[in-house]
Amino acid sequence: MNFLSTFVTFENLHEVRRLCHWGPVIALSVIAICSTMSILDSIIWYWPLDTTGGSINFIMLINWTVLILYNYFNAMFVGPGYIPLGWKPENQQDSQYLQYCRVCQGYKAPRSHHCRKCNRCVMKMDHHCPWINNCCGHTNHAYFTSFLLLAPLGCSHAAIIFIMTMYTQLYERISFGWSTVKIDMSAVRQFQPLMPFSVPAFAATLFALGLALGTTIAVGMLFFIQMKVILRNKTSIESWIEEKAKDRIQHYQTGEDFIFPYDLGSRWLNFKQVFTWSGTPKGDGLEWPVHPKCHQYTLTIEQLKQKADKRVRSQVQYRAVEDYNGACCPLNKGLQTFFRTPCTEEPRIPLSKGDTILATRGTKWWMYGDKVLSEEQMRAGERIRGWFPRRCVEKCHYDMAASDSTSDKKVN
Repeated sequence: MNFLSTFVTFENLHEVRRLCHWGPVIALSVIAICSTMSILDSIIWYWPLDTTGGSINFIMLINWTVLILYNYFNAMFVGPGYIPLGWKPENQQDSQYLQYCRVCQGYKAPRSHHCRKCNRCVMKMDHHCPWINNCCGHTNHAYFTSFLLLAPLGCSHAAIIFIMTMYTQLYERISFGWSTVKIDMSAVRQFQPLMPFSVPAFAATLFALGLALGTTIAVGMLFFIQMKVILRNKTSIESWIEEKAKDRIQHYQTGEDFIFPYDLGSRWLNFKQVFTWSGTPKGDGLEWPVHPKCHQYTLTIEQLKQKADKRVRSQVQYRAVEDYNGACCPLNKGLQTFFRTPCTEEPRIPLSKGDTILATRGTKWWMYGDKVLSEEQMRAGERIRGWFPRRCVEKCHYDMAASDSTSDKKVN
């Protein structure tokens, strides 16, 4: 369908370079190992093709592989959809409700966010996925979620093949001690494998079983997380925005009643916003159907409020008291810091003693913020922000009276 046409009429051949990344390399390797080993185990040792069940099993394994790769490559190469560079709303007055992106030189449409990895503003951005080396967004959300569903199903089928292959081939060699379990092995004994089940074959099957089980659990959990937000017509980012909206309202006791604008009130209607028979999601990625009590800019106005609140809350500065080299998992900052490193591709920022940072969020062991730069760096438009270990900084203490008098002088 869309996949072949996309592949043939590649507008940008550099998109092929997305394959040259550790995420796709690992993902495609797991798919290749699990699918190849399951087919070989079936044909050679477990379920030969000259039987009806073996033929059906073989077709199902091929079918899983094709469907998984189809949705995987569509999620990668179709992409999420990007806001046109320099985009502005048709009504210029609406720009006051939108954030401006200095990189794309345009306004961020509702539900869009700028991705530092893709270096573009992404339509209905959910997250940047390292496994497809692309963002998950408006146009590829259905393909990505379908991949998350099919991968665990295919790996579950493969895992059953691996387990049954090892069991049937080792049945006569190893006593399992299952005196109460009676399994009819007459059919297996009648089948002569094409080659002996050697130690390398056993090791390869066991390795593939580990990959299949790990993929089933990990990717299956991701699928349920995605479906949870899809059925509410949200993205992962919007779920976080909604949580921060409730926190802001509670913190300032504003009495506002925040309604998420894109939840249409029905799970089926929300589901159809992403999944369609044509494979193309509804909408143009710029305007969206909204709740009757909301309008197109309800969420963007909330984002502007949160941004202003973020500036207020980040006035407390932190000063670096230890050097930090920017390592993802620093060994010299304690075991908790090493094992509790944020599971994100957001950057780490190196610190030197005396550096000043404006922290905006954090965990018990890590913090995220902007490094205070020199005037020359700020004039050049440079910005350094990212994660750093909490133990490397301490909160700065200010003379509040002095700061208040200084601010009074500025007002006067």
